[in-house]
Amino acid sequence: MEISELVNLIANVGFPVAISAYLLIRLEKQIMTLTFSINKLNTIISTKLGIVIDNE
Repeated sequence: MEISELVNLIANVGFPVAISAYLLIRLEKQIMTLTFSINKLNTIISTKLGIVIDNE
């Protein structure tokens, strides 16, 4: 494999993969926070309505 082919491969495949991994790692904390908030809101609404929701 020549150097030009290697550079071309990194440019076509490596950059999108690197950006995707960076975004997934960066957004993981925000996704976990949103999940926690949704679960808390679900509990509050079910308590106000008097409905028992199974939280597994």
